[in-house]
Amino acid sequence: MTEKSTGAHATPADAELIGPDKTLLIVDDDGPFLRRLARAMEARGFTVEIAESVAEGIAKAKTNPPKHAVIDLRLGDGSGLDVIEAIRGRRGDTRMIVLTGYGNIATAVNAVKLGALDYLAKPADADEIFAALVRRQGERVELPENPMSADRVRWEHIQRVYEMCERNVSETARRLNMHRRTLQRILAKRAPK
Repeated sequence: MTEKSTGAHATPADAELIGPDKTLLIVDDDGPFLRRLARAMEARGFTVEIAESVAEGIAKAKTNPPKHAVIDLRLGDGSGLDVIEAIRGRRGDTRMIVLTGYGNIATAVNAVKLGALDYLAKPADADEIFAALVRRQGERVELPENPMSADRVRWEHIQRVYEMCERNVSETARRLNMHRRTLQRILAKRAPK
């Protein structure tokens, strides 16, 4: 998160964009990032609750379902998709954003099917996250300036097959005609630029 992002203060325009229900749940297992983002979102006018695990996120979602949520996809104790499902089960109008350092098209599609509005790759700053949370339905997102690299396209394909195989490494390796250990190494790495 950039320094300029943390210094923002709520304006009347921000409050209008957020709406009357200012509740925001942020679920991320990166403690320092989580606290910086929480402070930045509070400065913009949200009422923030934080959780550092899937279990804690689900518990908070059941106790007090938020109007807005920012959820990391990969958490220490599981998938952020479980938190999305828990929120959707309690509240249908929550505006959810998925964050991840392991961004890929297949999980983005899965997150959107479960009810997320947007999918941002880390490192995302508070300005990008705020814009995604308050973007109105039908507003266009700016297209990226640079197309994906060949390495990124390959990585996306592997991720899509992995998701199709319900995250089964052996089956994915078989379908891709790849050694299982090689696939495990690829899956453990962050997405190429």
